Amino acid sequence: MRIVKLTKDTRQNLLESLLKRSTNDYGEYEKIVADIIEDVRERKEEAVFAYSLKFDKCTTTRDNFQVTRAEIDAAYSQLDAHFIQVMRDAAANICAYHEKQKRNSWFDAREDGVILGQKITPMERVGVYVPGGKAAYPSTTLMNVVPAKVAGVPHIIMTTPAGADGTVNPATLVAADIAGVDAIYKAGGAQAVAALAYGTEMIPKVDKIVGPGNIFVALAKRAVYGHVSIDSIAGPSEILVLADESATPRYVAADLLSQAEHDELASAILITTSEALAQKVSEEVEQFVEVLERREIIRKSLDNYGYILVAPDMDTAIEAANEIASEHLEILTKNPFDTMTRIRNAGAIFLGEYASEPLGDYYAGPNHVLPTNGTAKFFSPLNVDDYVKKSSIISYSREALEKVHEDIELFAKTEGLTAHANSIHVRFEDSPRPDTGLI
Repeated sequence: MRIVKLTKDTRQNLLESLLKRSTNDYGEYEKIVADIIEDVRERKEEAVFAYSLKFDKCTTTRDNFQVTRAEIDAAYSQLDAHFIQVMRDAAANICAYHEKQKRNSWFDAREDGVILGQKITPMERVGVYVPGGKAAYPSTTLMNVVPAKVAGVPHIIMTTPAGADGTVNPATLVAADIAGVDAIYKAGGAQAVAALAYGTEMIPKVDKIVGPGNIFVALAKRAVYGHVSIDSIAGPSEILVLADESATPRYVAADLLSQAEHDELASAILITTSEALAQKVSEEVEQFVEVLERREIIRKSLDNYGYILVAPDMDTAIEAANEIASEHLEILTKNPFDTMTRIRNAGAIFLGEYASEPLGDYYAGPNHVLPTNGTAKFFSPLNVDDYVKKSSIISYSREALEKVHEDIELFAKTEGLTAHANSIHVRFEDSPRPDTGLI
């Protein structure tokens, strides 16, 4: 891996390089996606079936569009029993973690007759998009569905592309069953997003669409946003390791490559205060790359977005980490908990040598759907709040309103909204008061 001194200029160059991976740079595909969405809105299933045949080489009909219970049972028989139990254990951990995020409705009643509150209601129907083919990730199924179940969403619809033989990845089906998906349809790409957003004869319209996908899925989600809610526009995977001389080079190298293997656009960055560690990590990376299966992808990823940045001190290193705002941030320092207190921007933070990033991907419980491309500065990981709505509750007695009605009317009239003022005034028009000029 390239080793670079961390300066203001190198940091800026790195940020510009990382931001080039944004979906905003794929405008040439927007027309294709828009046409697919409009076609699905008009022709519904028939359009979805046509695109499945075109893009996935899968012949889909109304008879085989929805995954059956028999197909799910067959999927169980194709998987190792121990792996099925591992998925169940992971789902339990994800559920336990997200249970702690739940919030209750609340009401505050005052003695003067004012009642204020917040009512929390789960969304009625959520659509979960799960990639298929080579990018079949049962862990993503668990991470997107389990929080929705914890939030109390009553209807969870999943779409995932089938292969040319009409079957869905068995691990994806079993994960969906463990997590509690209500219905699964064989559809992928922008056409699946459109079907979820606008509804078809078989797929009900959802309130929100979550889940990752390729550039066509990402652009489709962006296109339907506003008609439905979405989780986020996911970018390529990222890892940033923040380390001092106490870190184990072999661990650091292995963790960097755990993300570089995702795809050629993934970024793997080490920021360290130790030149010796930087050199040793670079050597370890080269040794690992020679034996790892996805070495060609890893090499391209490291060539494009792999960096070892040597900082003059930890304050400079932390400042750079906050500016990059990485999806995954590992802290391997003498006192990682102290270092963590100075981190403002990161999707998920992993502390210490035994909290490797894949622990969060699969098993620990916190969600692995995380903000990318620097959006950790203002976005959070997928969580229970993403599946609920909050309604404000307001109740005033006549006595409580009487104390403040003139102030409210003044506010409204100052904004030139006399009908607003009148709405308050009519409730006290029999009360003695100076002439207001209202009805």
